[in-house]
This record gives sequence, C-alpha cells and structure tokens, in this order.
Amino acid sequence: MTFYLNVVSSELKIFSGNVKSIQVSGNEGELGIYPNHAPLLTAIKPGMVRILKTNNEDEIIYLSGGILEVQPLLVSILADTAIRGKDLDEKHILQAKSKIMERVSKKENKIDFAQASAELKEILAKLRVLELIRNKR
Repeated sequence: MTFYLNVVSSELKIFSGNVKSIQVSGNEGELGIYPNHAPLLTAIKPGMVRILKTNNEDEIIYLSGGILEVQPLLVSILADTAIRGKDLDEKHILQAKSKIMERVSKKENKIDFAQASAELKEILAKLRVLELIRNKR
C-alpha cells in the first residue's frame, strides 16, 4: 500500500509521487507516516524527511522547518527551504557553522543568541542529513 507525497518549498516542488512511508522531524519528536495514517496537521522543525519510495529506495531531503499535513492517502510537506540531501554542500555548511561559532564567541559583539541558536540548529540538521547519507552508502 502507498500514499501520495508532495514536498514543496517556497521555491519549488522538490518531490511528488507515491511512497510507502516517510519519517519526519516534528516539533514533538520523530513522526512515522504510513498509508491510511490518521489526519494530522503539525509544525516540523529543521531536520529531514526520509522517504521510502515504492522501489524500496530511500531519499533524504533536508527541511528548514514548515508544516506537515497528513490525510489518509495524501501527505503534504510545505517547507520554507527543502534541499535534496545529495545537493547539500558540506564545505559551505561547515564554513557557515564556523562563522556562527565565531560570532557567538566574540564577547564584545551584541549578538542575538536566539537567532544564532536557530541558525546553528539548521546547520546541525544539514550536517545530520549528510551523515545519514554517508552512512547509507
């Protein structure tokens, strides 16, 4: 049994098709969605969606956060940003992490720690997606 999944960002539709299941990072924890799941509408946090396709292959997509809507045979993820795991640039991500850590460590800089924390969560989520992809190979 399958259900139809749409993963859409503000920029593009990144995935659309029938799938067996997904795993996504919700605000309340990890969610596993299968066909005929109870209807659900919830926020998702920066992290990933792991998609089990009908051919039993996994695809991992980084999500910066957004909304998950579940209907019995249709699931929609509306994300601020969605990037296929294979398209993440590790060098760029590590540079961004270093810049944030540098900003936080400079005591004379009046930094918004909430903003820095949010940026760091997104970067760590991207690194986690890269790690999962690396371990899958």
